[in-house]
Amino acid sequence: MSDATRDTRGRSAASDRQIMVSRSIHAPRELVFEAFTAVRHLSQWWGPEGFTTTTRAFEFRVGGVWDFTMHGPDGTDYPEWITWTEITVPERIAMLHGEHHDDQNAFESVLTFTADGDATTIEMLTVFPTRQLRDEAIEKHGAIEGGSQTLANLAAYVTNILQNGAED
Repeated sequence: MSDATRDTRGRSAASDRQIMVSRSIHAPRELVFEAFTAVRHLSQWWGPEGFTTTTRAFEFRVGGVWDFTMHGPDGTDYPEWITWTEITVPERIAMLHGEHHDDQNAFESVLTFTADGDATTIEMLTVFPTRQLRDEAIEKHGAIEGGSQTLANLAAYVTNILQNGAED
């Protein structure tokens, strides 16, 4: 497995508002995609190292909502809200992500799943409404490191499924 992280600052008109995180995972694309789209899987790996997740509502469909709280290792709770805006199984997911419905600072993310032999490359492109919000996410919340840790958690989770099978 390998991962790559880059700040795309300066590459296009929107690039000063973007973060790109990617990782190659040695697992079939369908399994990686399913781990991103079924709440029983998401609750096992979502978030940076040390975080856990409590889901209040989950409906994976365009216009559906995932309403949840991320619990930080220091005990801080982070309310989160996602609505999916595009789903192309098993290739692409687009979503709007904020703290709550109508969050003015919500950001867009596009996840791309590319089969590469026995592996899957996942790219997570996040576009913030403003450069200031992107910079705050990086500097105050460790968005790039947290995104890399989240994809590392996904890789470990699907690797465990391949080795030991999924728990239902």
